[in-house]
Amino acid sequence: MSGHPEAPTHLPGVIRKLGKIHHVAVVVRSIDESLRLWRDMLGMPVELVLPIEFDRVTIAFLAVGESKIELVQPDDDTTGVARFLANKGEGFHHVCFEVDNIAETLLRLELDGIQLIDTAARKGAEGPVAFLHPKSCQGVLVELIEKPGGPAWTALGYEGY
Repeated sequence: MSGHPEAPTHLPGVIRKLGKIHHVAVVVRSIDESLRLWRDMLGMPVELVLPIEFDRVTIAFLAVGESKIELVQPDDDTTGVARFLANKGEGFHHVCFEVDNIAETLLRLELDGIQLIDTAARKGAEGPVAFLHPKSCQGVLVELIEKPGGPAWTALGYEGY
């Protein structure tokens, strides 16, 4: 016996499986300063720089292979990202995986006992997203993003995907 819990066999494989790594997020003090490393020295092209007013952060996505690096800069000192920066400094913040259907995946994870931060998809910069609590993910903040064209895209009013 391996000591690992067996996956329930009554769930379709598509619900059990995560897709590719969409991005890895790094908290930074300044996106402008950080671009000198990621864009200028490491040669990663910038796809997007965008303030996310609801979360009070500014983000930048840089392409690397099939995935991305997301730079996350807090825009004020009241957010969880700002507290993270104050307590831990710049560095790794979260990993984001693509899923086919975010609602089905969240339901399956909740039934499996994973503590969710978001119980339903919400709007993200590049599609519907939801977060899993680090307490259930060995200390890692995990984000899920639904693949373009999935059911949450229509439900959240994304157009032109």
